[in-house]
Amino acid sequence: MAWLLGYVNPLDPSFVAAVLAIAFNPLFWNVVARWEQKTHRLSKAFGSPYLACYALGGAILLLNLVRSHYFTQAMLSQPTMESLDNVGAYCVGLALLGAGALFVLSSFSALGFTGTFLGDYFGILKEARVTTFPFSVLDNPMYWGSTANYLGWAIMPFTAEIYRQKAAKSHKQS
Repeated sequence: MAWLLGYVNPLDPSFVAAVLAIAFNPLFWNVVARWEQKTHRLSKAFGSPYLACYALGGAILLLNLVRSHYFTQAMLSQPTMESLDNVGAYCVGLALLGAGALFVLSSFSALGFTGTFLGDYFGILKEARVTTFPFSVLDNPMYWGSTANYLGWAIMPFTAEIYRQKAAKSHKQS
């Protein structure tokens, strides 16, 4: 555990904010969607299940921007791992980003906006359950793709930060 704490400062405010945003977002949208399914209050308030679903989708997108901001701030404030300063780690990060983007974008393409943003809880259903790629390969490809994206970003920025620190040390020495 001490080894891990050399690379992660769990008390850093940026890290705490990122963890809270990562945990809050899916909890929020799943609670709201299940509440909507039981009560239809959002659909009634917006006058349409489609408008209510678009509103929830917009809220989810905004929450994801906040989560990404806090994640980026946490990455910048955490200690660097010099063992990741190599081409192999950079390539792994790129591969994870590529796979993540593939799963997220192909999921969105297969589901559309209302399918992606919980339209089924609003009674907005497709003709049949989507079973084409990426759903033929993974359950929950949107979640797996997002996870791969964040992991890829977590690996890649270390290289840039290490070189920034090296430049700062060189500047101080001269």
